[in-house]
Amino acid sequence: MTVTGPTELLATWEAGLARQGSGRALLLHRAARPGADTDALLSVPLGERAADLFALRRALFGDRMQVTLDCADAECGAAMEFDLDAGELGAVRPVVPEGGLRVTEADWVVEFRLPGAADLAAVATEATAVTDATDARRLLAARCVVSAARGGRAATAAEVRRLPDPVLKRFAEAAEAADPGAELTLAIACPECGAATSAELDIAAYLWTELDAWAREVLLDVHLLASAYGWSEPEILALSPQRRRYYLELCADA
Repeated sequence: MTVTGPTELLATWEAGLARQGSGRALLLHRAARPGADTDALLSVPLGERAADLFALRRALFGDRMQVTLDCADAECGAAMEFDLDAGELGAVRPVVPEGGLRVTEADWVVEFRLPGAADLAAVATEATAVTDATDARRLLAARCVVSAARGGRAATAAEVRRLPDPVLKRFAEAAEAADPGAELTLAIACPECGAATSAELDIAAYLWTELDAWAREVLLDVHLLASAYGWSEPEILALSPQRRRYYLELCADA
């Protein structure tokens, strides 16, 4: 992966300040795939996007990811700290069976594609029409249908939007098997009480938090070096992190 430079990363961070989760995830994905257009990024399977973001995280901050999680046991609540390997997590990429995702259930034969970020955004937009989680899954599945037949005939659009629960279940199982990295759930045993705690790891949110801390630190470095030497921001950002740190140490010793 080509590591995005500090100027481009600061621009990504600045643009993300005015956005929320999905908007920031898109900006980070664009940093991971420079030159890719928005439509292409939004159609990438969710596990593929996660793998791209883990690769970006490795390029920027290394393999070691430190995570803090509170024990789910109400009587314990201990703070747990543990490390994850971004390289290992980023190695999980989608593997779609030859011929695509095909579900056969009762009189239904349905071919699906894997969901992407655009599909999740569309489901969220239509949330006012969704009454429960099953409706949301049905809406997501309908968006991912490539072809559908019922009883040997092509299913209508209305039938596709009302896929029966067994078909939805089979689609969810097939999608999870083909794209296991789409949702990363941690299962951690508390070292204090032994209780199991589950939590979803959102790599986009995790990486954004790190990028935010990095950007603020870099801007502070720019401020200090510009004040001390009169250099411009581009001149300071062109320095390697090691040289910037050395000049900052000289300023502190002066």
